[in-house]
Amino acid sequence: MTESWRLVDEGWGRRATDFAALSEPANCREYVAMHHRLEVDRSDRLVDVACGSGLALELAMLRGAAGAGIDASERLVAIARERSPEAEIVVGDMNALPWDASTFTVATSFRGIWGTTPAAVGEIYRVLAPGGRIGLTVWGHIKASPGAWALAPFRLAAPSKVQNQAAMVALGRPGVGEELLSEMGFVDIERFDVPFTWEFADPTMYARTLASTGPAYEAIQNVGEDEFTRTAMELASAQMREGLVLRAAINVVGFLARKPEQEGKEQK
Repeated sequence: MTESWRLVDEGWGRRATDFAALSEPANCREYVAMHHRLEVDRSDRLVDVACGSGLALELAMLRGAAGAGIDASERLVAIARERSPEAEIVVGDMNALPWDASTFTVATSFRGIWGTTPAAVGEIYRVLAPGGRIGLTVWGHIKASPGAWALAPFRLAAPSKVQNQAAMVALGRPGVGEELLSEMGFVDIERFDVPFTWEFADPTMYARTLASTGPAYEAIQNVGEDEFTRTAMELASAQMREGLVLRAAINVVGFLARKPEQEGKEQK
């Protein structure tokens, strides 16, 4: 694994327990919707790419699938293994998956593959069996989201980091994700809206949850912990409503596609 991937553990793994217990559970709507669309069941061998602390993989295995996962963060993988000890979960590079061709019937990645990591889609194609299904989610039109405020503190990162974040989320733009999947050989490509809403008890919990993510780490490196927390608390306080949880609905896009039964025999 390259040094750049090892650096991922600094951003995403430094507060792995906060991420697993506070941030990842908010993704359950996204995970459940995708598993339903893919019709995951006990006949499947599923790999989750950029699996993080493994909640999506655990939920897929509750549907009966045999599971595997990969992530660049050792500390997140340790939690994923604790959650699903029967799964094969490895620390590694999603651009060089450690499994043989045609190993899996289903592959998922939840906002883990970016416009800056297209090779990972090619690797997924390789490890899927003919007829295998892929389900990806990516950020959609964030600025048009009612909960866009919740991601605003990420813009406290250095300008070069903010520009890279924009390049990372490019797959959600119209036609971009579809084009990449088609280029990699996938067929029957479908885009759909994914339900995604963050919920927090109060501004303090929001700030703590947000700070456990990789983009927050980039912001904290630039402005410091205190300024990041102050900005997050101020934004969240303005969104509070008496007697209700703090909510942030954000546009997320899903893609479904399939590896052809016989390569070169099917058209998109």
